[in-house]
Amino acid sequence: MGDFALPAWPRPAQNALRNLQAVLESGRWSLPGAWQGRPSAEERFAARFADFMGAPHCVPTTNGTSALVIALEALDVGAGDEVIVPGLTWVANASTVLAVNATPVMVDIDPATLCASPAAIERAITERTRAIVVVHLFSSVADLDAILAIGERHGIPVVEDCSHAHGASWRGRRVGTWGAAGTFSMQERKLLTSGEGGAVVCQDGALADRLTQLRSDGRRFAPHPVEGESELVADCSVAGTNYCMSELCAAVLDAQLEALPEQNRRRAENAAVVDKLLEELPGVTPVRALPSVTERTYYQYAVRIDREAFGGVTATTVSRALTAETGLPFQAPYPPMYRHPLYRPRTKRRFLLEGRDPGRLDGPAGGLPETERAHLEVLTLHHPVLLAPDQAFDALPEAIEKVQREAASLCAVESASRESATPL
Repeated sequence: MGDFALPAWPRPAQNALRNLQAVLESGRWSLPGAWQGRPSAEERFAARFADFMGAPHCVPTTNGTSALVIALEALDVGAGDEVIVPGLTWVANASTVLAVNATPVMVDIDPATLCASPAAIERAITERTRAIVVVHLFSSVADLDAILAIGERHGIPVVEDCSHAHGASWRGRRVGTWGAAGTFSMQERKLLTSGEGGAVVCQDGALADRLTQLRSDGRRFAPHPVEGESELVADCSVAGTNYCMSELCAAVLDAQLEALPEQNRRRAENAAVVDKLLEELPGVTPVRALPSVTERTYYQYAVRIDREAFGGVTATTVSRALTAETGLPFQAPYPPMYRHPLYRPRTKRRFLLEGRDPGRLDGPAGGLPETERAHLEVLTLHHPVLLAPDQAFDALPEAIEKVQREAASLCAVESASRESATPL
């Protein structure tokens, strides 16, 4: 690895402390707090993020999960409905559907992008399908042309989950602005972060108004706020929940957004370095972007292995071996949603589960072959690694070749691990 440490994450941007100090001294630490005669930190961030996205509307939230919840609620998804979600993604994409008392319908992925397969989405549509959630996963963008066409053909709105894709573009336009709504997470591990936070962007003013009310207990912004009183007023048309982003998080995000373009540029440069190092190496293939991706971001650098080149072992075993050799934090991707340890719908009595088709709730009976295969064959590297000096990756090809040569010992390690995990 050389004589340097891997970059720490999160890292505060240049003006983060200044912005925090301004909020701490402002007399307003939350959006419902007393208006001080000037825009809140939340409103300033919303305007700047909307401008960055090229979207007319941005509604910040407490986190990415709440962003997904209000996006579904704003699109009138509820009890008895179905929402199509990818089988390979974080658990929140299913739990948020359950949170609005709809059924998550898990579909298989496109092996080229690791995102939801348009053909699988089309097959999963029923008369109860009320929304399609696509996730731009790791460093990929889903096939938006095909998926949006499916949604339009069936009259079903598409929600883009861009929690891995802050700044990515499709045909020159930011992802998140193509569907009915685009949701973002600003959790600690994300490309743009304040520890926690989220946002929804959209094109439609009426939808933005509904989103605003849904995240602020049903309240709207007062047309003529009075200094010393709350800027939010109970002039509402929908019941909401308190998902307002704090002023402190908004202040941090306002600074972090300044640093994002340069960080994304640096990550893309280093991703190209790794691509070049791996291009002649047998048994490993970087996951490529579709040609319509005009700006690619890297939440996780992803590479697919030929398991035969590694003695048939899984990506989990290979990732541990490569981490031991290089110090780089390799990981296998998420397990399929229906096997995710955090997906436990029946532990929540508030969900309306009676009468639902178990095959829909628990995932397809036959599983999702490409999702299962990706969990066994894909290695990922978290994005802070791509902010390291480019020489951090020089030893990677040699390490991969060494791990391949030692395939027999990897098989023994994996076999022993399976045996120790088997109940007596």
